Amino acid sequence: MKMRDLEARTGVHRETIRVYLRHRLIPEPHRSGRNVADYDEKHVEAILAIRQLQQDSRLTLAQIGALMDGSPAPGRVGASTLDKLEQLVAHRSGADGPPVAIASLLETYPHAEEDARTLARIGILRIIETRQGAMLSLSSAQIVRIWGEMRKAGFDGHLDYTPEILGFYIEAADFVGRWEATTFLQRVSGRIEVDEAARMVERALPLMLDFFGLLRQQAFFRHVEALRNTPTEG
Repeated sequence: MKMRDLEARTGVHRETIRVYLRHRLIPEPHRSGRNVADYDEKHVEAILAIRQLQQDSRLTLAQIGALMDGSPAPGRVGASTLDKLEQLVAHRSGADGPPVAIASLLETYPHAEEDARTLARIGILRIIETRQGAMLSLSSAQIVRIWGEMRKAGFDGHLDYTPEILGFYIEAADFVGRWEATTFLQRVSGRIEVDEAARMVERALPLMLDFFGLLRQQAFFRHVEALRNTPTEG
């Protein structure tokens, strides 16, 4: 498609699209001539992902670019944001290449490689071995960073906190995800178009992550209080 078609598909002005190209946030178009550029669906998806990151996560173009290059997140970044960033990285590189070297995490998180390999062993993330060293996707790198911050907060070996305990979340997440997927399909199948269903999911997942997080927080403190007030035998 031509630039005018890309503008129509995305609702983004061509000058803004050129800014995205200069920042290397979207892939270069195929050029069949000196002044002829051809765009395709990956450009549409990348531009819409950038707009959503700007609107929903309030990230600047510089922050988006830094995150795509594997830099640490500026404050809290949700799972849906990382999904969009990984989509952008894949479009830019032409493949789902893992952009973050484990070695780059070691200065801030000295146990990053140990933790990453433990988390990979229990199935929470996947390590990609390359000629440049062991690599992680953006979301996997963020998981390692999160556990590194947990270590700094005191959740480490001297209290018998190790990454192995996170294996519990695999089954819990699978149970919740299966229920959500089944319920969603039962409600929308045959009632709305696929594109509309995709937009609903894109909007709803970040909200449901926050919702579930708040429920867990309430349950945590409720159970802590109950356990503290439970008489002990002796």
